[in-house]
Amino acid sequence: MLESGGTRNRSGARNPRGARNPSGAPVAPRLHAMRLTEGLARFVADLRFEALPSGALPFIRIGFTDTFATWVAGRHSQEAQLLRAALAPAPGACRLLVDQGTASAPDAACINATAAHALDYDDAAQRGHISVVVVPALLAEAQVLGASGRQMVAAYAAGYETWAELMRREPDHYHNHSWHPTGVFGTLAAAAACARLRGLDADQTCHALAIAASQSAGLIANFGTMTKPYHAGRAAQAGVMAARLAQGGYTGTPDALEHPKGLMAGLSPAGRVDLTSPVQAGRDWKLPVGGVNVKKYPSCFAAHRSIDGMLGLIQDTDLTPDQVEKVEVTISRRNRSTLRYAQPQTVPEAKFSVQFAMAAALIARGCGLMELREEFVLRADVQALMRRVEVLPEDREDATRPGEAPEDIVTVHTRDGRALTRSVDYVRGGPERPLATGELRTKFNDCLAHGGLQAAPGPLYDALMSIDTLTGTDALYALAVA
Repeated sequence: MLESGGTRNRSGARNPRGARNPSGAPVAPRLHAMRLTEGLARFVADLRFEALPSGALPFIRIGFTDTFATWVAGRHSQEAQLLRAALAPAPGACRLLVDQGTASAPDAACINATAAHALDYDDAAQRGHISVVVVPALLAEAQVLGASGRQMVAAYAAGYETWAELMRREPDHYHNHSWHPTGVFGTLAAAAACARLRGLDADQTCHALAIAASQSAGLIANFGTMTKPYHAGRAAQAGVMAARLAQGGYTGTPDALEHPKGLMAGLSPAGRVDLTSPVQAGRDWKLPVGGVNVKKYPSCFAAHRSIDGMLGLIQDTDLTPDQVEKVEVTISRRNRSTLRYAQPQTVPEAKFSVQFAMAAALIARGCGLMELREEFVLRADVQALMRRVEVLPEDREDATRPGEAPEDIVTVHTRDGRALTRSVDYVRGGPERPLATGELRTKFNDCLAHGGLQAAPGPLYDALMSIDTLTGTDALYALAVA
């Protein structure tokens, strides 16, 4: 394995850069010959803030800001409160927002990430939720280490690009093969981010990735239950621990990702995963292009294009529930299977129901935090309208977005015989259709109010949106007082 300071010879001793082998020839770096795990480890270990492409920083700022907002919004959720009670962490160096207590970094990362994912309102990227795992892990470890904002930003980029590198290698759909990418790849992303924050060398980082690979888990079957947000919490906790264990001398195999019995082969839906091509991380940056999709609605991302479509129809036609005979929603088969609850009876189920999303949009003229309440989900008119929503599968697939149809289509058949149709190719809030000026700040303020955080939202928002200028986390938490 390569280390950040050179290579190792067969005896295991380090050959510093510029050293020569026994024949006298220079020892050349094996960048292009490296296997996947080692190549990613070298990228993470060598990454510095100054090397980030300019297009990455705006998305990283958004990732920190949006995740902090959803963390506050979800701090009183059952998922966060029950987890905090079960872990019963001893006081530690890291802040909890669920009750203003403290905990160790691994426990804080677990509880805070679960809270941030509890409402399914956190941003989406690379077929999963990167920020909700990486940001809580980094904020916890940064408190312990006294890390600066620039260090946290570089670490976020290391985690994002690690996830993206692994994701680009699989042409098939993890969701269709039971795996939830946030629980699976979030562990690797958090481990890479924490390894970068702790300054691990390439050899240690390789071990951290190997340790994290053995802790990767998360099942689609648990969508619509409290376990889904826990995927993010466990991934954040496991990533923190993987980096700490590796720094302390714990070992893992140097080919944990690409081995025939390794993580990528084990996860691959059809065995078509690319295990051999050179690592692109650091050369072909994904963050400035893929960015993050800021959610406008607290629901599964698979429903967002349909919600945009229905709200667009309502805005254009002033459509009311009593006019609706039937609603047809055409989405990809993968998304149809993910949005599995046709007649949800709980709030967690409602977040994974396109039927609920359509009913909420029609009845409440929105699908926001106020609709994510049991009394709304169980209302007679909501339950009745959900039965008039039919979800149709679309077999066409967008070549650039695995698992997605080229567009989602909402068609409303009215009682007077009209068919009103709206198709949506890209959601609002993503790189292709960014939020309008002020929309992220409005969401941030709404989340703080929902979570009951008695903070001045303006200064806290401004601090997060300039995370790279902070000297540490103390100033940030000083603004977040409950």
